Amino acid sequence: MEESTYKMSDYIEQIKQAVVDAKHKDIEELVKRAIDEKTDLDMIVNNALISAMDIVGMKFSDNEIFVPEMLASAVTMKKALGIIKPLLTRKDAKSRGTIMIGTVKGDLHDIGKNLVIMMLEGAGFRIIDLGVDLSAERAVAAVAEFKPDILGLSALLTTTLPAMEEVIKILKTKGLRDSVKVMVGGAPVDLKFAQKIGADGYGKDAAEAVQLAKTLLTQN
Repeated sequence: MEESTYKMSDYIEQIKQAVVDAKHKDIEELVKRAIDEKTDLDMIVNNALISAMDIVGMKFSDNEIFVPEMLASAVTMKKALGIIKPLLTRKDAKSRGTIMIGTVKGDLHDIGKNLVIMMLEGAGFRIIDLGVDLSAERAVAAVAEFKPDILGLSALLTTTLPAMEEVIKILKTKGLRDSVKVMVGGAPVDLKFAQKIGADGYGKDAAEAVQLAKTLLTQN
C-alpha cells in the first residue's frame, strides 16, 4: 500500500514538473504511465496540471518567464489534457465553471485568445471557443443558448473595441446581462476601458485572465 501511494504521488510530481518545465515531448508518456498505474485522474488534473499552471501563471506575473515559456507550458498541459479528457467524461468530472470566449467582430487575431483558453483549461474551466470575427448578435445568442458563467471578449485591433461595448449593450437589451459575467482583454484594452463599457473585469494577459475568472466566479 505504501509503495502504490508513493508511486501515485511520484507520478503527480513528475507530471507537474514536466508542465512547469514545458517538457512537451515527455508529458504524454508520463501521463499514460500514471494512468496505467491507476493514478486518480482528478489528482492528475488538480494536483499536477492545475497546480503546474498556477505556478506558471505566478512565474509569468513575477517576470520570471515570458510569453514563449508560458505558451510552451500551456501546450504541454494541453497534450496531457488530451489524453485525460476522454477518460474524465466517463467520470463526469467537475469543472470550475463554463467560460465562453471569442475575438470580436472585425478582428481575426486568435493567438492571444488561444493562449488564454489553454491557461483557463489548465485551471479547470470548461471552455466554449466562439472563434474570431465574433458578431455581437452571435455572442449574445450563444450566451442565451449555452448559459456560460463568464463571457470573455478579446481584441487586438483598436478599431474593433466598440464591438465589445455593443455585446454588453445587447446583453442588457435582451435581459441577459445579469446572468453572465463579462471579462475583456487584448493589447488595446485597459481597466479604464473595461469600466467605461460596463465589463466585470479586465485581464492584461493570460495569467491575469485566469485569476480574474476565479475571482468573478467567487462573486456569484
